[in-house]
Amino acid sequence: SDVATQRFHAFQRLSRAALGLAGASAAPFRVWLEDWSVTGETAVERPVSMRLSAAEQDVALDLRLVSDKPIVLHGQNGLSQKGAAAGQASYYYSLTRLRSAGIIRLGDDEFQVQGLSWMDREWSTSVLSEAIQGWDWFAIQLTNGQELMVYQIRQQAGDIHSRSSGTLVAADGTPRALTSKDFQIEVLQTWQSPADGTVYPAQWRLRIPSEAIDLTITPYLADQEMHTLIRYWEGAVRAQGTAQGRSLAGDGYVELTGYGEKKAGSAVFGRMS
Repeated sequence: SDVATQRFHAFQRLSRAALGLAGASAAPFRVWLEDWSVTGETAVERPVSMRLSAAEQDVALDLRLVSDKPIVLHGQNGLSQKGAAAGQASYYYSLTRLRSAGIIRLGDDEFQVQGLSWMDREWSTSVLSEAIQGWDWFAIQLTNGQELMVYQIRQQAGDIHSRSSGTLVAADGTPRALTSKDFQIEVLQTWQSPADGTVYPAQWRLRIPSEAIDLTITPYLADQEMHTLIRYWEGAVRAQGTAQGRSLAGDGYVELTGYGEKKAGSAVFGRMS
């Protein structure tokens, strides 16, 4: 998401392990998809250090990422339940605060950059219930040193699934699991896709009463729709609000699925971002 020029860049590749076109190894850590790669730089768990390298069309990234916090396991020791049945679940962990530095190229312009990143890894082998329409997922890095991940699973009947949940990570890295009763999400504005007329939420109020957290979350760009095999919305957002009565801000990402014709109930819940 290039906020300065109001341009959104997104790419997708599909390949196979044959001839070494794509694959993964644990020791040394490396994941690659043709010339896109993530390579581990440390042999110990902490701090996690890796290099991210990718190029497509007129966009290229070469970044070094170093974690400031331990790995966060969501749900029950990393098993995140998404429905009543035993198989309606995913394995899910995050690195919520990665110091990042390197080079981003946009066309003929090359930029030395530094900042913070967030890495999610989520996978499953079963599909969600047919009653599920989609999900709204939020990941926010706050200026008070906390990170917040919450998602709500929307059902076709119009209500929110009780298995919606989240995690609040303290400044020292301690995670607190959140249930659907711990947070409230209110849509404040919407945006209509010029591609097919799909209407997405475009601003939210997110509250966690037990932590006295009250945030307004707004996309940096309205049009961050993903035109991949499945069309959905996922993009950069900013947050403004209060926690324990003190002002704070934040940056993050939001993912919205199931707002177009294709519902999410027939999809596998997973994420690598």
